[in-house]
Amino acid sequence: MHHTVVIGGLEFSPLVIYFPMAFILTALTRFILHRLDWHDRIWKVAWFEVSLFMCFLALSVFLLSGR
Repeated sequence: MHHTVVIGGLEFSPLVIYFPMAFILTALTRFILHRLDWHDRIWKVAWFEVSLFMCFLALSVFLLSGR
């Protein structure tokens, strides 16, 4: 069960924690791909980054869900 996150007396969805984690992991992966000069091999960069973000989001929800 996902629990709400309380910040300053306000209750937020757990996605408040999951989205920044997924974004940081996506940005880190993008930075590594650019440093290794592999970004030229990706056919559709925007679709790749969106799907990578969704995969990292699903992974963070799965790992932090407490199951």
